[in-house]
Amino acid sequence: MTMSNDDIIVPPRSRTEQPFRGRAAGRGPVIDQEGREIPDASLRTQFEGLRFDFGHSAANPFGDLTREQRLARLDAIAKLLDVAFIVPGTNFRYGIDGLIGLIPVVGDIITTAISLWVVQEARALGAPWHITARMLANVAVDGVVGLVPVAGDAFDVMFRANVRNVRMLKRWLDRQPR
Repeated sequence: MTMSNDDIIVPPRSRTEQPFRGRAAGRGPVIDQEGREIPDASLRTQFEGLRFDFGHSAANPFGDLTREQRLARLDAIAKLLDVAFIVPGTNFRYGIDGLIGLIPVVGDIITTAISLWVVQEARALGAPWHITARMLANVAVDGVVGLVPVAGDAFDVMFRANVRNVRMLKRWLDRQPR
C-alpha cells in the first residue's frame, strides 16, 4: 500500500495563524490538588521574578577570580591531569589523563575536552593567538595520538600537553607588564 504525498506532507501554517504558546497540545488544563483548573496566566506570573545569577555568586567557583587564582587553578588541573601520581619505587610520574585515556575513545575525548578548557582559560587570561595556537597544537597532538590503543596511552603519559601549555602560558604572562 502506498501513500500519496498529500497524506505525508503537512501543509505549512499560514502567517496569521499563531503558534501554540500555552500548555502542550493535547495535554489539557493544569489541575491543582483540589481539582480546580489553574489559568495559564497565573502559572506564568508565579515564576517571573525567579532569577539565578551564578556569575557574581560567592558559591560560583568560576566567577570573579583574580589572575593569580585562575593561574593557580590551571596549574593544579594540569598537574592533576599529567603528573599527579608516582609509580612506586620509581621516579616515573603520570596523571589521570593517562588513566582516563585507557578507556577507548571516550576517555580520550574527555581528557581532550578538559585540555581544551585549559586553552580557553588561557585565552580568557589574554593569551595572544600564537600562544593559543601552540596550545591547541599540543592538545591536538595529545588527542589524536592518544586515540591509538596502547601506544597512544604511553604517549599521553610522556607528552604531558597540559603541563606544557600551562608552562607556556606562565612564561608569556611573566613577560607581560601588570
